[in-house]
Amino acid sequence: MHIAGYIASLFIGISLGLTGGGGSILTVPVLVYLFGVSPILATSYSLFIVGSTSLIGAFNNWRKNLVDFRTTLLFGISSIITVFIIRKLIIPNIPEHIIMGSFSFKFSVLTMILFGILMLAASFSMMTNKVTDHHSYGKKHIGVLILYGTGIGLVTGFLGAGGGFLLIPALVLLLHLPMKKAIGTSLLIIALNSLMGFAGDIGHHKTDWLFLLTVSAMAVAGIFIGGLFSKKIDGEKLKKVFGWFVLTMGIYIIFREALFS
Repeated sequence: MHIAGYIASLFIGISLGLTGGGGSILTVPVLVYLFGVSPILATSYSLFIVGSTSLIGAFNNWRKNLVDFRTTLLFGISSIITVFIIRKLIIPNIPEHIIMGSFSFKFSVLTMILFGILMLAASFSMMTNKVTDHHSYGKKHIGVLILYGTGIGLVTGFLGAGGGFLLIPALVLLLHLPMKKAIGTSLLIIALNSLMGFAGDIGHHKTDWLFLLTVSAMAVAGIFIGGLFSKKIDGEKLKKVFGWFVLTMGIYIIFREALFS
């Protein structure tokens, strides 16, 4: 299963390189089901893997002048603060067994079910949401940016997902960034959010650095492979196919955790 996990890690990076997002949504399921990592630790590891791979992708886009740093600051500050607070103060204080009236459930099971729901939302976004380029900058509504950034921070903080499928449409539709610059800017925001969240986890878990760096290296290699093929493969068609795969995985996770945990 570990071999399958490393291959899957490579494909996560390839997806990021080809489509600019989406692949990181599979990081937690790969860690949990193929590597046998506990769900809570998997969200922590995912933050590092997603953060490091996104940072490499953002650097490549920065070299092409496809990163808007002002937008990163405006959009990212609320999400970064939210992620850090969740990982540093909230997650460590949530009990493994949660009791609500006559109901009792494990927080790890709830985490995976919520992740499955997130995957359903991501899949519909990939399959149906076609965002077109905007070539002029509109008025930046600070309140909306703070609210949206906080929402991205909640997703990243609790579930360890980058949220690129939420960020890119927001950057294009709310801030009128051109698509390619939205992708580059999204990668930088995801990198900062994820790495800050992982920093908040330091001291709460024992980290297997050899394993973590190996998986991250596979994902980073995938980004470069995806980048090489990005000009030859239709990213929009690929995203729709990938969306169906994410939909299937999301349904599988929800039923598996609800029925067998």
